Amino acid sequence: MFELAVEAALKAGRLLKDRAGNAKSVETKFGQETNLVTELDRQAEALIIKTISKKYPGHDFLAEESGSTKLESDFKWIIDPIDGTTNFAHGLPIFCVSIGLEYRGDIVLGVVYDPTRDELFTAERGKGAFLNGNPIRVSNASSLIESVLVTGFAYNVSSTLENIDHFRNFLLEARAVRRLGSAALDLCYVAAGRLDGYWEMSLNPWDMAAGVVLVEEAGGKFTDLEGRVSTIHNKKILVSNGKIHEQMVGVLKRGKI
Repeated sequence: MFELAVEAALKAGRLLKDRAGNAKSVETKFGQETNLVTELDRQAEALIIKTISKKYPGHDFLAEESGSTKLESDFKWIIDPIDGTTNFAHGLPIFCVSIGLEYRGDIVLGVVYDPTRDELFTAERGKGAFLNGNPIRVSNASSLIESVLVTGFAYNVSSTLENIDHFRNFLLEARAVRRLGSAALDLCYVAAGRLDGYWEMSLNPWDMAAGVVLVEEAGGKFTDLEGRVSTIHNKKILVSNGKIHEQMVGVLKRGKI
């Protein structure tokens, strides 16, 4: 299944690589002017599902554009064909293909492919995390002042205005705070030690399924905003290298979580 996930991600990535900023159709979703979808989102998603279902026709899928199937399989593929669609539509090269595999409720596999950098992040539960086949680990930063953090904002920013307070609070405590526009890459960068911690207030399972297993297999920590055990079905997420986790929880508790 690992090789199949990689194959599907690479196929979708090749489809997207030369089309960033050149989508023929850009639409808004759910009546939100900032929530975009392109014909490439749909084409990439269909390609991934076709590639996987050809070998595993009985498996379930949960995908951003086509929703959830109801085959009642023990296996569920969780797919975001373009994580960072707004970046993609504007030609900003910070987007990726994200594929996670859930087995009986547990995420056991994650593949994230960034076609603009040709970076393939992979992880299988219990086998470690890798970038282009080389092992990756979270950073060794032990304090916020030596940490670079990242966050994201909901498409409807007014629904999570409290995150503006969190952003400000972390700006005053950390070395720097970034906002890249791709949750899956945020998670991969924590796994690879490029970033030290990440929080967000409003994610969907397809945004984080692959990235969460990458972070955990790279030695990082994944919880809710209060530091409690969480799942990909909780929209509020906190991940870190583990060493700064409690410090991040402490800053988040200064605001509304």
